[in-house]
Amino acid sequence: MRTAIKNIVGFTYKPFLEKYLSKKRIYTYQNIKLQIPPEVFHPGFFTSTQLLLQYVQKLNLRGKNFLELGAGNGLISIYSAKQEAKVTASDINPIAIDFLKINSLENKTRINIILSDLFENIPLQAFDIIAVNPPYYKKDPQSPLDHAWYCGENGDFFFDLFRQLPRYIHTDSEVYMVLCDGCDLEMIEKAAGQSGFKLICVQIKQSLIEKNFIYKIEKR
Repeated sequence: MRTAIKNIVGFTYKPFLEKYLSKKRIYTYQNIKLQIPPEVFHPGFFTSTQLLLQYVQKLNLRGKNFLELGAGNGLISIYSAKQEAKVTASDINPIAIDFLKINSLENKTRINIILSDLFENIPLQAFDIIAVNPPYYKKDPQSPLDHAWYCGENGDFFFDLFRQLPRYIHTDSEVYMVLCDGCDLEMIEKAAGQSGFKLICVQIKQSLIEKNFIYKIEKR
């Protein structure tokens, strides 16, 4: 039954969504106002960003060295900076980086914004909190926007993520990642295990078309 509902909603909703998101849009969340270009993941229409933000809101952010890896629209980074965290926001998409700078300035926040494929260009340091809203569909990305959706045919994003992660955490670091029931969880758990990590589900939210999970990433 849920599959049928998902197909019906997708069939009717997707054309509208694609048309709406073909232009730059303004998105407002509480006291945060963002410009969202077509090439960047829109936080208002997909539950993953909202769920991850809701979890981040539970954390003590003040004074923490915080990284949003693959920040995209920058909502979580800007929120965290407003809570007095020391924020680094990275993304592989240069258009996302340009708008991160604009949105950070317009929201009067100080954020270290870095164009980077995962940790590649991020100076070596240990973060207190890392938040990741990853691309989790198995297909090779072909465009800047694709990097928000696709992790590679073989899930390369996740194997690279877990392989690089140990150099950017300390003993008490907290790392959180949002996933959905449409991703290859077995593959992601395998990637984590190969680098000595495990995934602990700390929150689940069911929407009309998908189920989202917040995982805490911990050393085995």
